[in-house]
Amino acid sequence: MSFLQLTDLMKEFVGRGGEGMVRAVDHIDITIEEGEFVTLLGPSGCGKTTTLRLIAGFEFPTAGHIVLDGETINEQPPNQRDMAMVFQSYAIFPHLTVFENIAYGLKIQRLSRKVIKEKVQQVLELTELMGLENRPPNALSGGQQQRVALARALIMEPKVLLMDEPLSNLDAKLREVMRTEIRRIQQTLGITSVYVTHDQIEAMTLSDRVVVMNRGHIEQIGTPQEIYRHPQTAFVADFIGTTNFVDGVVTAINGQNVTVEVLGRSLVAPHPRHSLSAGQAIKLVLRPEAVQVVDEDAHYQGIVRWSSYMGSSVEYEIEVAGRQLLVTDTDPRHTIVYAKNHKVGLRMIEECLYILPD
Repeated sequence: MSFLQLTDLMKEFVGRGGEGMVRAVDHIDITIEEGEFVTLLGPSGCGKTTTLRLIAGFEFPTAGHIVLDGETINEQPPNQRDMAMVFQSYAIFPHLTVFENIAYGLKIQRLSRKVIKEKVQQVLELTELMGLENRPPNALSGGQQQRVALARALIMEPKVLLMDEPLSNLDAKLREVMRTEIRRIQQTLGITSVYVTHDQIEAMTLSDRVVVMNRGHIEQIGTPQEIYRHPQTAFVADFIGTTNFVDGVVTAINGQNVTVEVLGRSLVAPHPRHSLSAGQAIKLVLRPEAVQVVDEDAHYQGIVRWSSYMGSSVEYEIEVAGRQLLVTDTDPRHTIVYAKNHKVGLRMIEECLYILPD
């Protein structure tokens, strides 16, 4: 039995100027297991934050059901839902110390000083905030403030931890550190977590499963590997990572493999999870790292139109049969960065190709 389930969930708002209705969440279904980390991912306006607010009780659904641990909670206010929220803005009290911020919810519950102190000590250790108990928030770094916000949520021992783009105000290096910390804490506690972000890297590194949303509906739900390697729609393929879309035609189907004609020659790709037929037009999802720059056994000959040395890789734009392809060369044995107009051979890693119906 699922722990948190959204069934046929819909939310409409009155449009601008009071005219018409805007559907922010469009009949979505999500099942989340106990202890699972699920991320709602998508561009601005896709409905991910509205979905999180519906789960939290800050908004109420127009239609559908929200069930937590066997109980329908559609009409319950936020304080009765046994959930805790970590906000983008941290929302910690500037006039209270770290200890007082973390203990705030427990004091409202009128727990004894001894119990509060014990619980705060435990969560301070978990979030690596020991020694900062008496500091005011303005004496903390951004990462430390985020840890305080996380600790304040965790100390309530909620059934579900909700996080709304909690790392968006941090610099790139600190975001990377905090991603690791959030995942460590979540796995240590085994707490069911729902996370909202527009950042693909956050979603891929944090999540057990990712829910990709677009215009209020769900495009795909899957593990990070499934979402990246086997996108079900062109939107998912384009939104997650970098992708070349190349037109082709199915020429043969042989068990687990499909032969396609692409850019003037045949390639053999794994059979996707949807049905195909010979003669069908397709789009080949070709990730830049699935193209190798080679001297021998090339599938294609191309001309470098642009190159950029990135340290651990070299990024190219290479023209093949009149089509511009983005290529990421990650082979550390390659010590030369090919300049503009240089002729190169390209070989596709065929087992990494993915086919979408056109």
